[in-house]
Amino acid sequence: MKYLPVFADLSGHCALLVGGNEDAARKLRLLLKTEARIRVVSVAPIDEIAALAGAGRIELHRRTFEPRDLEAVRLAIVGDAEDLEIEEVARWIREAGIPTNVVDRPDLSTFIIPGIVDRDPVLIAIGSEGAAPVMVRRIREKIERLLPVRLGALARFAQSFRGAVSAAMPAGAGRRLFWERFFDGPVARDVLEGRNTEAREAMLRLVNSGAHSGLPGSVALVGAGPGDPDLLTLKALRLMQDADVIVHDALIGPTMLDYVRRDSLRIDVGKRAGCQSWSQDEINALLAEHAGAGRRVVRLKGGDPFIFGRGGEELAFLKTRGIAVEVVPGVTAALGAASVSGLPLTHRDHANRLTILTGHDRNGLSEFDRHLLADPKGTLVIYMGLGAAPRIMADALAAGRAASTPVAVIEKATLPEQRVLKAELGRLAGLVEDRKVEAPALIVIGDVAALADGESFEAADARHHRVAV
Repeated sequence: MKYLPVFADLSGHCALLVGGNEDAARKLRLLLKTEARIRVVSVAPIDEIAALAGAGRIELHRRTFEPRDLEAVRLAIVGDAEDLEIEEVARWIREAGIPTNVVDRPDLSTFIIPGIVDRDPVLIAIGSEGAAPVMVRRIREKIERLLPVRLGALARFAQSFRGAVSAAMPAGAGRRLFWERFFDGPVARDVLEGRNTEAREAMLRLVNSGAHSGLPGSVALVGAGPGDPDLLTLKALRLMQDADVIVHDALIGPTMLDYVRRDSLRIDVGKRAGCQSWSQDEINALLAEHAGAGRRVVRLKGGDPFIFGRGGEELAFLKTRGIAVEVVPGVTAALGAASVSGLPLTHRDHANRLTILTGHDRNGLSEFDRHLLADPKGTLVIYMGLGAAPRIMADALAAGRAASTPVAVIEKATLPEQRVLKAELGRLAGLVEDRKVEAPALIVIGDVAALADGESFEAADARHHRVAV
């Protein structure tokens, strides 16, 4: 490691900026976030710098750099040497023993300015030893998206209660556990979401109650989307990485568990055809058991928790037992599958209604309303319909839907092995059987299905026939 990451305290000290161009102005904006006294030396400062001097926010000398400018300086940045050789200016500063940064010249610098994620007082610095500034910017952008906007407010909130927590409990593992649980608990969430009054009242109750062993458990019903981890929401990712227990179903993407906390307990409660599986009552009891033991539980579901995910049942069960529970929506399979296959679920020329159905319910195969199956201006998306495909086809034809109605079957949507197969309604059952479609898969019925980017059943038949011949 060539550079030691440090945070310099410039409060009340003088920072020198040499130069007045746009590069210098960018560094000046950064210095203005500190409590330093800022001295700028420039022959021709741009308007922004001149305006700051006019407002009394900086000390500006309109001339070239002179060694006397280094008096009482704690740190120096050179953005532009103007009429002087930049190497000479950097040498003067270094010889004075002052930490020096020369913009875009790490060879002349004794320190570099990292990419910064600012959630004051929380700061994250990212560096590449000057080797890849664009990569540093990309990393900073990703971290910016991950961190809550009010993270700094949460840090200040915790700081305001440090004395009270220290007085209420002795130093050691108990106090450390309290703070670890606090930052992932409901009080912290209140702060992050701007509910300051509620958060302060809850924190006072928590500190004064004697409940010093940690915070109560909670459950988050989290939608994991159709399979591609890139479609996770930021909130889902944060909760997954904080959870003590992950209770997941069989429809999450195969790499989704790579994104959860490594030491979390992972429990597979997925329902798979032909295999013994957990009942919904057992899953409900499992969630309540772990939350009741003070653990943070994430119930990770494929798609969205409230679209055929039984999230509503789990939410009601947990609420009646006084367990803190929140719901984090996910990209439901219908939207994810349609988007990645170029299939608009509604379209002014083809469909102005969308109906999402399931091929199976708690009583077995679902019964569909005939008017939904027959509606020529509606798009039907059917979840868990592979086993019911012959009956779905027969019922739709019997309801009056034309046998030529376009159909798309989307298998393993958003994953690398995704397949989009197209046919006419009259060939739906044959497509599912002959092409050996596997779950998870969606069936889309309606004129918009013809717009999907996929292989038609007829084209596949012809290609397979040519190969066989």
